[in-house]
Amino acid sequence: WNILFLIYGMLGIGLAMEKSGGAELLAGWVVDAMRQYGPVPILAATYLLASLLTEMVTNNAVAILLTPVVISIAASLEVDPRPFIVAVMFGASASFITPIGYQTNTYVYGAGGYRFIDFTRVGAPLNLILWVIATLLIPVFWPL
Repeated sequence: WNILFLIYGMLGIGLAMEKSGGAELLAGWVVDAMRQYGPVPILAATYLLASLLTEMVTNNAVAILLTPVVISIAASLEVDPRPFIVAVMFGASASFITPIGYQTNTYVYGAGGYRFIDFTRVGAPLNLILWVIATLLIPVFWPL
């Protein structure tokens, strides 16, 4: 039940961000800071942000919070929003650095007798590899 309540709560927050203009405000800051580098580095930053946030909160919450923001970023850049949404989906699902970002990691952490650092040691390189691969391949399958 806790996860369902979290998802429903985050849906409200995501909708509020979209309706209040908060998503556009955040998107404006990102675009102003990174426009000179082009859409691919912004896509990479999107994936990285989603991946880092999902280590602290659930992947569902990250996806719900970031999706309206990245849609606004894509609109500001005048590019297709789908690659940015895919980057959020993939980044939010790449929870390997901590045992707290994803329920299955928490179960394995407890049942397997692992230490917190075990997740970081194995998960950080994996997250970096996936970040590079996603940054290179997302624009191939979902052109900007």
